[in-house]
Amino acid sequence: MRAAMIGDNCIDVYRKIDGKEVFRRYPTGNVVDTGVNLQKLGVPTSIISTTGSDEMGAWMVESLRAEGLDLTRLKVGDGPTAVTYMDMNGTDRVHGEYIEGVMADIEFDEEDIRFAAAHDLVHSALWGMAEEALPAVKALRDVPVSFDYADRLDHPLVERTLPFVDYGFFSYHESRDAFIEDYLRDKVDRGMKIAVATFGDKGSLAWDGKAFTQWGICPAPRVVNTVGAGDSFIAGFLCGLLRGRSVADCLALGAETAAAVVQVFEPWVKDN
Repeated sequence: MRAAMIGDNCIDVYRKIDGKEVFRRYPTGNVVDTGVNLQKLGVPTSIISTTGSDEMGAWMVESLRAEGLDLTRLKVGDGPTAVTYMDMNGTDRVHGEYIEGVMADIEFDEEDIRFAAAHDLVHSALWGMAEEALPAVKALRDVPVSFDYADRLDHPLVERTLPFVDYGFFSYHESRDAFIEDYLRDKVDRGMKIAVATFGDKGSLAWDGKAFTQWGICPAPRVVNTVGAGDSFIAGFLCGLLRGRSVADCLALGAETAAAVVQVFEPWVKDN
């Protein structure tokens, strides 16, 4: 049982927290956060991406290697690592300037495609720039594909990737209503096996073509930073899925994983 994450990576750099000037950084990106959390849940995970040739890139490689991920296809491009400058508004992150670096020219070659297809699941995300790789992966082997669309329910990539995605994740700023039920039904009717909507502190909802499954949250005694909540939820869900668990169990494991992550500053819980 192995999972491959294909897409983006960057360094988030915090310059101000609670009004105080700071310098705090961590390696991130949708597939990085999801991948590290999956690895921590016991699923061997590979990262397929490109980082920079600068000190930030070296730190990215060092950090992911320390977490035990397979970095066989984490390439080092000639140029700076992607960086997002961040601030905090209470416990919510505020995105500032983004420096794209080597991500501007990221490509996924035939070796990346073959490597991804050898796994039991392939995951990507809206900003991962790997959407063109998914049809090639599917053509090589019908490996299950999951995709994080964030809160962009009307983004063109939803339609473009729909034929190649088995498990879709959507962030919805309201709670369960007729709109999101119809939206999830539509995605499964047109190809997905399971479509999942997350509602922040209002829980989650999944449609598998037969029934809706709704789940709440796991209370977090102390919320430090909501960054990584969505990616960690997806990691928990995918872990349950790979282990053959029910949809309800997958949602529950997603909620449990997210609750642990929002209690730390980083997008995954550090080992002691």
